[in-house]
Amino acid sequence: MIPRSRTVSLLALGAICLAGCSSEKQPAQELKPLALKEQVSTIVKSADGYAVNWAGVLSNANPWHFGEHVVATIVGQDAKGAEVVRLDQPLDAVPPGGTLEFSGQATAAERPAKVSIQYRPAQWRQAARVPSAFQRFPITRAQTMRQKDGSYLITGYVENPYQMVAGSLVVNALLRDKSGKLLGGGSTFVDDVKAGSPPRFILTVSGLPRGADVARTDITARTWGSTGRPFEDLALAGAVPVHTVKPTTEPFSEDRRTQIVADVQQ
Repeated sequence: MIPRSRTVSLLALGAICLAGCSSEKQPAQELKPLALKEQVSTIVKSADGYAVNWAGVLSNANPWHFGEHVVATIVGQDAKGAEVVRLDQPLDAVPPGGTLEFSGQATAAERPAKVSIQYRPAQWRQAARVPSAFQRFPITRAQTMRQKDGSYLITGYVENPYQMVAGSLVVNALLRDKSGKLLGGGSTFVDDVKAGSPPRFILTVSGLPRGADVARTDITARTWGSTGRPFEDLALAGAVPVHTVKPTTEPFSEDRRTQIVADVQQ
């Protein structure tokens, strides 16, 4: 038999251990950093010096968090390693479990021998909806047409799958060859995008390498801004129902379910 005094001491010690364990902070969820999946740059002689074009794809492997306030830094260096161009490009928020396609252009006085793209770590914010609530903006009637000067004209329409009007969307087009290799890209904006009334977009991609054989164009649309709030507001408003057309046939004179039940009972 354990003495009563020792039993009280053991109970007190257990209570202290439980209190100490419960006060410990839970480990923070580890979030994976954004990954630069692809990048490409081209350099073309221009009237002001050299036009440096670039395109890239950032990937967010975290299915429940927006990657916000991301800034890409584009650096061009000459053969000796000296910087001839540097530009900070604020990027839009990267959706949960999604990608961010981006492109841009800068002018350099001297021709860069090397161009690299880096980015600052994202600030993470948990999304207010499940990942499936963030639907893509469908692109319809897209066309890619090569122009006489070697540039490419891309046109199409942007659909809005949400009930709420999208104030401003960024349309980005990435050009690829037969093997899927990224060749270049460009972007434009569309405003006041309503469900059922898709606006048309037109953009031009120039500065591709000579002899580039464009076989595929990947076109995406996304909300504009460094935070995911605009996208989140659309998702919170809800998606447009899939079936919105009223039936044109006359209703049945008798409920078929009632008829089936009657036949079974007989």
